[in-house]
Amino acid sequence: MGGLRELAASFVVPGPAGVAIRDRLRVSASDAAVLAEVGVFLGSLAAADLAERSRQGSAHDAASWAVRKRELTGRSSARWAGSITKATHDQWALARRGQVAHLAWLRGQIGLIEARLARPLGAKADKRAGLARGYATRGEWHAKSRRLHGLKDRLVVVEADRAAGRVRVVRGGRRLANTRHHLQAAGLDEQAWRERWRAERMFLAADGESGKRFGNETIRVTDTGRLSVRLPAPLAHLANAPHGRYLLDAVVRFQHRGQEWRDRVTANRAVAYRIHHDVVRGRWYVTASWQRAAAPVLTLQAALARGVVGVDMNDDHLAAWQLDVHGNPVGEPQRYFYDLTGTAAHRDAQIRHALTRLLHHTRRCGAAAIAIEDLDFTDGTSREQHGRNKRFRRLLSRFPTAKLRARLVSMAVEEGIAVVAVDPAYTSRWGAQHWQQPLTTPTRKISRHDAASIAVGRRALGHPIRRRTTPPHSDQSDRGGHRTAQARPDTRRREETRPRIPGPRTRAVSPDAERKRATRTSTTVRDVRSDQVWVQDSLLLTD
Repeated sequence: MGGLRELAASFVVPGPAGVAIRDRLRVSASDAAVLAEVGVFLGSLAAADLAERSRQGSAHDAASWAVRKRELTGRSSARWAGSITKATHDQWALARRGQVAHLAWLRGQIGLIEARLARPLGAKADKRAGLARGYATRGEWHAKSRRLHGLKDRLVVVEADRAAGRVRVVRGGRRLANTRHHLQAAGLDEQAWRERWRAERMFLAADGESGKRFGNETIRVTDTGRLSVRLPAPLAHLANAPHGRYLLDAVVRFQHRGQEWRDRVTANRAVAYRIHHDVVRGRWYVTASWQRAAAPVLTLQAALARGVVGVDMNDDHLAAWQLDVHGNPVGEPQRYFYDLTGTAAHRDAQIRHALTRLLHHTRRCGAAAIAIEDLDFTDGTSREQHGRNKRFRRLLSRFPTAKLRARLVSMAVEEGIAVVAVDPAYTSRWGAQHWQQPLTTPTRKISRHDAASIAVGRRALGHPIRRRTTPPHSDQSDRGGHRTAQARPDTRRREETRPRIPGPRTRAVSPDAERKRATRTSTTVRDVRSDQVWVQDSLLLTD
């Protein structure tokens, strides 16, 4: 492509593999006290089990897992021991994957800095030769050389942890643990911090079991919404129901997907539950989750059979435009704004509302697919990637690409709409070059993002981003180049002259043209044929 990078093929994003719903528990004071006591006790067991698993490192095997589970069974119960060890393994595996990602990031940063340090001061980048740009000043070069040594030291430590199978995990969260040393800046006192810390370290979660009553024997929710918890052996004296169970006064009512959840528990299919306490709001919540059967992924041709809605993701809005199967924009451009400032809950709600409006627009248009860019900003927020442009780096840091893509896929599945991911290369540049000016009118101003949405949609449909060009000069030879940019390479006779169309505007006049012209009735004289001659009588002169 003459220096342009190779474009990845578009594909249909598969749907989610699981479902999670949440409901508030309006517990009484006694229920809250029992839940807190059980959660703190099980949380201490989970912390000890995680420490033991971390000490074993890569030498862990099935036998050591069985030993840990037997020890926890004697201190709680067999079901709680299984839930704790399962959660411990998931947490250790997550930390292990984060360690691998951190290693890749460190090596990438070291490579970028070494490449820029090797270049002369002020040298420009050469993409064709694969040369990075040099640092602007001697002071910046010296600061980056010091940073390079620091990154190399960190890399040695992380590689040693990786080889030893050692991970670093903080139950309750590292951010909350660091907040303990900055209580005044966080606006908290010691008592408020300890309440949050205790709530985050509680453990009240149990995986489901198919074939068991209501799909879970440890934390059971009946089809009528009655919630009961199997108490560990040391807390069996708190039971108010048979078989060492505690029955809460609160009733669970899942509003979202309630019928789907009720069908599962009625059929005794596995449902996992997690009970957690929000200290800031002073509320208790229960979350139900289960796996769903993998739906067959549509082929790209089937998903795009009714056109597509191209979407360009931006910092403050989604730009969308409907395209038919031929790649032509239909209707008017749409913009769905959101605000990414404020708390995480506010940002999440803003994204959810924007995606809801986008899905409703797609359904009204009759399209069955949405085309989005397959963006990934995981390594694009560093200074080595974008220089001193701090504003752009902050934009990339706060842009929720992964969350927006995951939420769009999960919401689109419920609407029966497919999501097509396309390569984002050059969509903004080529869209503005070929579509922004032609679609701009005195009453409609097309932005660069609107034009990019057309480019995204056309790439998903398999059409080139360039629009249909004007025909060549009015002669039979094709001195003006290709007649159209939409002609595919497999189109026959795409570079030949246009065939003559019979008609009065060409020399190839059909034989019955004269007959049709002779029998045509005039439109100016009523009831008189066009082949008749009408002469006005002369005026009579009178005395």
